Amino acid sequence: MKERSLYAGRVRSEHIGEEVTLKGWVARRRDLGGLIFIDLRDREGVMQLVINPEEVSKEVMATAESLRSEFVIEVTGLVAAREQENKNLPTGAVELKVSELTVLNEAKTTPFEIKDGVEVSDDNRLRYRYLDLRRPEMLENFKLRAKVTHSIRNYLDELEFIGASVKGIFMHFLKVRRLPSSF
Repeated sequence: MKERSLYAGRVRSEHIGEEVTLKGWVARRRDLGGLIFIDLRDREGVMQLVINPEEVSKEVMATAESLRSEFVIEVTGLVAAREQENKNLPTGAVELKVSELTVLNEAKTTPFEIKDGVEVSDDNRLRYRYLDLRRPEMLENFKLRAKVTHSIRNYLDELEFIGASVKGIFMHFLKVRRLPSSF
């Protein structure tokens, strides 16, 4: 297993000509007469992968043909300019011409698509919460919460506050209460 070069959603035009390794979930796979296109999703966005049977081994092609939604994969390839830019995506000016492909984990068919705007009952969202949390909207909520928490902690640290875990204090109090010589 190789180390990730950068997140899929961060690949831009300045990376054209570079060999990069990306990891993420298969958001979508399209087979267009031999060429296989994959939308690779990670925490930073979506990147289009291109697998050309004339440029890859038979093993890589067979693996690409077996991919399904939500498989976790690792790909290595050359970043190239797209023939037709997709202005709807931050990565829309580039694509990755895959040379190596590894399936890190297979996935069963999901009960709903992992994307925003899909109508799913609240019961299914809660039952499959681990899938619902992968949606871009939910990810943005996590990022916002992390930034707010980080800002608050930095501000309080500048004021020389001492952080204390309430749970940790409570657990210590329970341990002390169990000692025979304690109050």
